[in-house]
Amino acid sequence: MPTVFFQEPEETELEAAQRKVAELEAELGPEHLDLVEPLDAVMMIHYGQARYGKAEDVCRRVLEIREKVYGPEHPDVATALNNLALLLNSQGSYAEARPLYERSLAIWEKAFGSEHPDVATSLSNLAELLKGQGSYAEARPLYERSLAIREKSLGPNHSDVALALNNLAHLLHAQGSYAEARPLFERSLSIQKKVLGSEHPDVAFSLNNLAGLLYGEGSYAEARPLYERSLAIWEKAFGSDHPSVAMALNNLASLLNAQGLYAEARPLYERSLAIREKTLGPDHPSVALALNNLAGHLKGQGSYAEARPLYEQGLRSTLNHLSLNMGSMTETERFQYLATKKGPEPLLLNLVAMRGEGPKED
Repeated sequence: MPTVFFQEPEETELEAAQRKVAELEAELGPEHLDLVEPLDAVMMIHYGQARYGKAEDVCRRVLEIREKVYGPEHPDVATALNNLALLLNSQGSYAEARPLYERSLAIWEKAFGSEHPDVATSLSNLAELLKGQGSYAEARPLYERSLAIREKSLGPNHSDVALALNNLAHLLHAQGSYAEARPLFERSLSIQKKVLGSEHPDVAFSLNNLAGLLYGEGSYAEARPLYERSLAIWEKAFGSDHPSVAMALNNLASLLNAQGLYAEARPLYERSLAIREKTLGPDHPSVALALNNLAGHLKGQGSYAEARPLYEQGLRSTLNHLSLNMGSMTETERFQYLATKKGPEPLLLNLVAMRGEGPKED
């Protein structure tokens, strides 16, 4: 009988980083600065795989170590604050994220001056949060200032300039300013293709955003191949269960639905919802949007019995999320935020569906 040798399974990147943390903890203690680099590696692996809750826990620990070692006003503390805010924002915790972004911005401006690239990053991140809350008037000057800093410090053809162009264009699109947004999207895409290559995930974001603008203008034939290409790039880069893949599936499904291609749209809506529920949790606003979109698709085909429980689930998710984020808002901010939560179906329709009104199926 041949001798069988047991082979240890190969260590994953995450396991290697976690082992490094454990070894340094045993040697140096739990609050040593040398732990930050491997902890950051663990955090980035979790973030890249859309495990935002686990990434948040690690990020909070990094922030705690840096504050203890450096004090509250150090640029490295600002980096940790920014990262934590980014993770909270990704999970829809806007109220908790905003003061962290504001604090990191204040630290960087004090340390580096108002024209530093890190200040531009902080401005852009805060603007992104404000846009998510519907505060477009507050967000726009931050995006514009971020773009100006990056163009001045990095030159007109840097990938960070492309990102700033894309962010500003996305805001203009959300405001319905398509004529202003389109040349910015196109310039951003041109820079990214040149600097990063045509298969980079950031290129997919620009393709997706430009497709969204074309869709909004009714140019479905132009939009579809851009959506399909962005989906292919993200699946190749991130795998099949990433939130970016879910976004691409949802957007492509909405386009197909608008074209009357209902049989093609439904499985994409369903797959987008499944990914978002798995990676983001049931109360994330992207899950509520996916529920609402699938329900709207079913309602449009007369499948009211299938649509109603999705509307109800989406409404519960939305209300849970609102309760977490609206307590610290002014009345004006609340109305602006609610305006961003409508999606393709007004929230009132969800309430009507929940009360049992509307058409009945035989």
